[in-house]
Amino acid sequence: MIESIKFATAGNQGKKQHSDCKVELDILSDGGLDIQINSKVKSMFGTSIRMLIKEVLSFYAIENAKVILNDSGAIEPVLCARLEAAIKKLIPVEKEFLLPLLEENTGTTEKDRPRFSRLYLPGNTPNMMINAGIHKPNGIILDLEDAVAPDKKMEARYMVRNALRGINFYGAERMVRINQIPLGLEDLNFVVPHNVNLILVPKCESAHQIHLVNDRIEALKKTYAISYPIWLMPIVESALGVVNAFEIATAADNVVAMAIGLEDYTADLGTMRTNEGAESFYARSVVVNACRAAGIQPIDSVFSDVSDMEALARNVKVSKSLGFDGMGCIHPRQIEVIHQNFAPEKIEIDKAQKIYMAFLKAKAQGLGVVSLGTKMIDAPVVKRAENTLKMAIDMGIIAKDWEIL
Repeated sequence: MIESIKFATAGNQGKKQHSDCKVELDILSDGGLDIQINSKVKSMFGTSIRMLIKEVLSFYAIENAKVILNDSGAIEPVLCARLEAAIKKLIPVEKEFLLPLLEENTGTTEKDRPRFSRLYLPGNTPNMMINAGIHKPNGIILDLEDAVAPDKKMEARYMVRNALRGINFYGAERMVRINQIPLGLEDLNFVVPHNVNLILVPKCESAHQIHLVNDRIEALKKTYAISYPIWLMPIVESALGVVNAFEIATAADNVVAMAIGLEDYTADLGTMRTNEGAESFYARSVVVNACRAAGIQPIDSVFSDVSDMEALARNVKVSKSLGFDGMGCIHPRQIEVIHQNFAPEKIEIDKAQKIYMAFLKAKAQGLGVVSLGTKMIDAPVVKRAENTLKMAIDMGIIAKDWEIL
């Protein structure tokens, strides 16, 4: 009689679990491999799925096992992540079965690139990842923290790692929100070596937490001979975090933005979050001022009502008026509204063009001061005008070949 030595499952199964799969892995004492595939696409892809399963099992030297795959259209990165997670629950070896890295996922991002929108995607829900890039957010956040159930954290790490390598996000900045420190330090092992662009550090309350993250990043960079930059975006989500906002914003050179998380912040205050935002005005202002003083981007919280686009538009207008450069979103339909309302208005662009042209004229004449009409213009005003024009170009409002940029 063939004995079962170890048994584990990984993945999701159910009516709403599209583009995912559930793997049941039973390691046996002998008897070879028994692979059972339950899939609507078995007639077309059954052979290739079976070959892939065998390849992964062989990589981990598993010769005797029963595998039951309940598939709802999982692509290769998903199937491999699920099978590998099941294996690692039984055989805790360090080596990894890695699919080839997509050419589209090899690019790096600039420190000050536009970050008007960042779309949160649950790290253990692949059907939300596969086509997320076509909605054109500035950033895609693969979330390992609040969007993942505690008992699924380990599986989500493999899913996020494979998404970074094998899912095309069509030019969106590839971001990962790790878990709260110290658990999040272990998440870094699954994202740093796989061409992540930016890491969000949640519930950040001190510069020390940023230093811990960077120490682990630098160690991994040495191990994997990584030379590309990895940016950080700490998220302030408590009263203590707000108090220490400037300390956090200036904690390291690779901190390029700082966000505020208002759900946790208002909970910490013991108050309710409202659309008007009076309860968070102080905290949002502190975060904006800390970011501007540190020379990084201030990023506002998500707006949680995905059905009310008018309220979202009003919220974005307020956010922009407070000085934020972008905000999070939890549904693709929010992206366009965020972009439209963060975009510079015509009156802003016209004013910025006049200021910048006056600056160029003064520079060409060797003048030490810049004036527009009877008003003197200082360096911060010129810089703000330049940023407005760059934003207008990035959003397609004015031509990319505008004469001065």
